[in-house]
Amino acid sequence: MTTSLFDLYKIGVGPSSSHTMGPMRAACRFARELGGLLARVERIQAELFGSLALTGLGHATDRAVLLGLAGNEPAAIDPASIDSTIAEIRATHRLDLAGVRRIPFEEPRDLIFRKNLMFPPGALTEHPNGLRLKAFDAAGAILCERTFFSIGGGFITEDGADASAAMQQREVPFPFHNAAELLATAHANELSISQLMLENECALISGDAALSPVEIVRDGIERIWETMQACVRRGIAAEGILPGGLKVRRRAHLLATRLREKETEGLNCDPLAPLDWITVYAMAVNEENAAGGRVVTAPTNGASGVVPAVAHYYDRFVPDSDHEGIVRFFLTSAAIGILYKENASISGAEVGCQGEVGVACSMAAAGLTAALGGTNGQVEHAAEIAMEHNLGMTCDPIGGLVQIPCIERNAMAASKAVQATRLALNECEAHKVSLDQVIRTMYLTGLDMQSRYKETSLAGLALNIIEC
Repeated sequence: MTTSLFDLYKIGVGPSSSHTMGPMRAACRFARELGGLLARVERIQAELFGSLALTGLGHATDRAVLLGLAGNEPAAIDPASIDSTIAEIRATHRLDLAGVRRIPFEEPRDLIFRKNLMFPPGALTEHPNGLRLKAFDAAGAILCERTFFSIGGGFITEDGADASAAMQQREVPFPFHNAAELLATAHANELSISQLMLENECALISGDAALSPVEIVRDGIERIWETMQACVRRGIAAEGILPGGLKVRRRAHLLATRLREKETEGLNCDPLAPLDWITVYAMAVNEENAAGGRVVTAPTNGASGVVPAVAHYYDRFVPDSDHEGIVRFFLTSAAIGILYKENASISGAEVGCQGEVGVACSMAAAGLTAALGGTNGQVEHAAEIAMEHNLGMTCDPIGGLVQIPCIERNAMAASKAVQATRLALNECEAHKVSLDQVIRTMYLTGLDMQSRYKETSLAGLALNIIEC
């Protein structure tokens, strides 16, 4: 285990973790790490490959690269400042590299979408989210050239970099590499999955001596939960048309208004009404994401509505819900997300939407099961059920925008996560298909999937809804 809960749940901005947050982080790192070369840089060129090139405009990759080169990080940037920052760069044809050195930037020349190339030429890595950055001096000589890959969930890797040293430094008391090891280790130490994860997260904490590691981890989870709640509130309050040209109307506000009216009028006798609220919560988050607002990767932006919707369901509609249940929810869901991240993929460009919404559904089902007091075996079973019925899901966003079918897909997956939890809690723990088997199946299915169904907008709904 080398991934932390706080790696999976990252605060950032929409609309995409792989196409917005990842490229922004890569461009920011490139600019900031120029060091002594910065004073000599007169021009920067960014090249996008594969899925980044094919759906980059719809996913705001162009804007993300400009913001990153100007020294902005997804977690720190104010979403309200993004439009004005981009407008200034485009109007003046100049940007402040790393936030300190103003250089010319001609977008048609310096930001190139290589739509005919899946991978950067000569790269040692093959992932369809490639970004190559070059810095030139006044004579046109290359001062620095680096290639990054945005591998899903806002994670980035550099081509040819050796990550083994960093991985070895992340030692935890209860390591696990698959679900079987996770269950066996928890059983041997008489721990729940959430308790095991808390111990591991505490071991990864360093720094602030004023707080104990447990307090730091719990405070971090609280920040994540508060950010998700704020996102839901903004999404429910907002109205209007989402950006991008599809003219997709925000619906969470109207749906929430209708549900509240029914409650006020005493018409809330429908036993399935909580499912309508799950839909509202999920759509509110993903509409905020589509608008470029503040969201939390869970484990990606495109799937960011599933986990908060299910957490809200627990918080509001489960009679005995409490904050400890929320803590168990996030710790347990993160353990499941780590299994997918380290044994398969959470990148829609690599394995389709099963790796985004499917993984989010699996995480949410596991988290809810733990929050409701389920056993470790029931947690594993719920996670397995949730993914089993998302296998083969393609990633085919219309117009390259994280809107159709992405917004509704999050709502459907959130409801599916609740159903997976109910199935797991009402059955014995023995089941035919293990979580490890379904994770492996998901990954192999993704490898077999044609690339045009993996976040390229070259097939599926993206191809057949031609009027858009």
